[in-house]
Amino acid sequence: MAHVVTRRRLALGLAALGLLAGCGAPAPEMSFAETGDTEAKIAEVTRALMALGPQVDAQEAARVARVAVLRPLDWAREWQVIDTPLQHNIKVVHGVREKGVCRDFTNALHAALRAERLRSLELHVGMSNARNVKLEHVSVIVSARGRPMEEGLILDPWRIGQGRLWFARVPDDPRYKWETLESVRAWQAEVAAARR
Repeated sequence: MAHVVTRRRLALGLAALGLLAGCGAPAPEMSFAETGDTEAKIAEVTRALMALGPQVDAQEAARVARVAVLRPLDWAREWQVIDTPLQHNIKVVHGVREKGVCRDFTNALHAALRAERLRSLELHVGMSNARNVKLEHVSVIVSARGRPMEEGLILDPWRIGQGRLWFARVPDDPRYKWETLESVRAWQAEVAAARR
């Protein structure tokens, strides 16, 4: 009987560690074979980027869309991301995998998009749940140049799993409420100062 209790505690402990690994709740269960037409997805993301404002350059939007749809698939293969997001987070926490949590996808995508030297679009890093006990999540958000992050498009290759891009306008996100990385850092500095 103690043997069963120990296994149950171990399973609960692993689940708890996975929840503490960052990012957020797992995506719904689904087939993880790459499905759909990537060119159609690139076109859809391009249209969503163009809708951010009349000043958005069509060629630039197409480049950003291509990078956002295709590069995360490469990183997922490189990082051996073959499970749901939460399952993969658990592997990272336990050292079974080196990378593949939301922060890794965000850092890689932000760097790849920054290399595009954007002129009509602006990059942001958004955070959610940094101020509460829910699970923190981070993602790249793209806005028209000079427009706030809150008007941008979320480019989230972690949420669905295996580097497949999920995207939506910031106000339309059904799961997360986003704030700028700068506002989170300012809040963290205030909390740290208050503890001294």
